[in-house]
Amino acid sequence: MVARNRVIVELAAIPENVGVARLMAAMVAAQGEFTVAEVDEVKLAVSEAVTNAIVHGYRGDAGQMVRLEATLSDGVLEIVVADRGRGIEDVELARQAAVTSDPERMGLGFCFMEAHMDEVRVESEVGRGTRVTMTKRPAAKSAASVKGG
Repeated sequence: MVARNRVIVELAAIPENVGVARLMAAMVAAQGEFTVAEVDEVKLAVSEAVTNAIVHGYRGDAGQMVRLEATLSDGVLEIVVADRGRGIEDVELARQAAVTSDPERMGLGFCFMEAHMDEVRVESEVGRGTRVTMTKRPAAKSAASVKGG
């Protein structure tokens, strides 16, 4: 297990880079004590966050960039996905199921992120962009800390 690692990448805001973001996050998570299922959960959460930046933040403007940071520190994974897009007027509303700015979408992105990560924080400013910070601890490590080990 790697004690500390940090990877930062900027991706063109195109759908093809969602897969790149997933793989990068998975490679960093795999350096920790995460199970295969937990790495898959990280990949899904990252997919949703990057897709939100592309679809909602930039409305498909491929000339923009999405920043992805993955930090593994003491076994805890933190993923940050940031854009400089439209921003979110009402973050609490946007986090509710079936709320979306694109009527062709299901509006479940934040729900999936919250279901698969231990913590999801969203900071957004209209006209300035959005920053989603997601944290995940390996289940085995979380169980050991509860038992006092």
